[in-house]
Amino acid sequence: MKKSAWESLVFVCALAVTANAFTLTGKVNDEQGAAVSGASVLLVQNGLSSKTDAKGEFEIHQNEMSVMGRVLPGYISVNNGVLSFSQRSSEPVQVKIFDMMGNRLLSETLYGSGSLDLQACVKTQGAYYANVKIGSVQRNIRFTSNGNYGASYGNGTKAALARLTSSETLKVIADGYDTLSVILNNLDTNVTLTVKKTKVEPQYAYGWGLKNDPVPTRGCGKTWDRVKSGSYDFQWSKGKRTIRIDIPDNYDNKKPYRLVFGMHCMGGWAGGVQQEGYYGLKPLDTEKTTIFVAPEGNGQQAPWGQDDYLLFDELLADLQSNLCIDSSRVFSTGFSYGSMFSNGLSWNHQDVLRAVAVYETAERNIWLPQRQNKGIGWMGVLGLDDGLCTPEMGRSARDIILTLNSEGGKAKNEQAEEAQRNAAHKCYDYTTVEERFPVRWCTQSGGHIWDHKDPGQQQSWVPKTTWEFINKF
Repeated sequence: MKKSAWESLVFVCALAVTANAFTLTGKVNDEQGAAVSGASVLLVQNGLSSKTDAKGEFEIHQNEMSVMGRVLPGYISVNNGVLSFSQRSSEPVQVKIFDMMGNRLLSETLYGSGSLDLQACVKTQGAYYANVKIGSVQRNIRFTSNGNYGASYGNGTKAALARLTSSETLKVIADGYDTLSVILNNLDTNVTLTVKKTKVEPQYAYGWGLKNDPVPTRGCGKTWDRVKSGSYDFQWSKGKRTIRIDIPDNYDNKKPYRLVFGMHCMGGWAGGVQQEGYYGLKPLDTEKTTIFVAPEGNGQQAPWGQDDYLLFDELLADLQSNLCIDSSRVFSTGFSYGSMFSNGLSWNHQDVLRAVAVYETAERNIWLPQRQNKGIGWMGVLGLDDGLCTPEMGRSARDIILTLNSEGGKAKNEQAEEAQRNAAHKCYDYTTVEERFPVRWCTQSGGHIWDHKDPGQQQSWVPKTTWEFINKF
């Protein structure tokens, strides 16, 4: 026989639940295995709770409930308009629904356990009554189709009937820890729970602490309608510039991504930076956590001038408005003229740039901004035989950053170890700079190139060393 629409409604509304006496015990630990005392442990649906003792242990116990000395054959309850029921004997659950005229609209005999959305079981708006009976215990419930529910008990009882479900939520709340929610399918059990300490981000006048949580931009949730890998024209206040970009092919607009700029050298172009994998960094992004961008400079002979600082600002604002970027992890890299531009950005963009990596740099450019007295992460690569951006120029650029990144500029007095002539490269991490603003200084015999290689090696060590530095943050 084909089911009626009414019967289908009743069938759809029925969900499995259980209702038995139980004893739930357990222990709450922190991530180091130490007991957490004084934590509140709550069974949400039941409204039962406990506190952990000095050993982090707790117990929640539920007895079979009785009315006037009799064990109830089951329970019935209403929560937000949903009728929950369970039988504990062979007696069925009888449900009848009437309209205000006394016309019976539904009469069902139900077995086992379940729940029924009363509102879903009426066809039109209005006021209704439901009579629910298990053995001699019954409940009359008045409800309306727009979700207003009331209840009264029959037979002179005031049964405090249990509200238990097979998918109970256990919550642990403790000061200094994240709230833990666990789904339990069995309440008569013992559990061991681990809570995590709440991470409190320290507050700074500017910048962030190492390994801070991502800071999503307003572009999160938006659809990027431009090219994901290639080039596009960017309209800014001074005209148009070609922008090269590479966005992970599995880009998720709800996940903040790191952003890395690659600035090209004199005689170079943004397409060349893209073809070289943004100074070899893109192939290392195996987890696809990073968006790479290379803007075109203003001509090949003198690509980066005063206006390009404004270009950087407007391009960064546009990317953060339309892509999901971690605004606390924006980096700039560059070689030669591109490194001098990135180095200039490190002087006055400490509020938006986390760090720069500069290859064969100098403390000069067509235009340099006024330096702000703020630190920034900084990595420099120097060829000891560079005759264009000489070692003296590179060390001078580094020393300016050391002054900004340490108290009273004391890091300038720290003697960095440099590579031996015609030997493997040497990277030195300064120890007297502020921890939030690390400085790495890498040297090797070599000329004016960015992809230095150790003797006998085919691959440059520069990309991997830079990627490790970026991942400090």
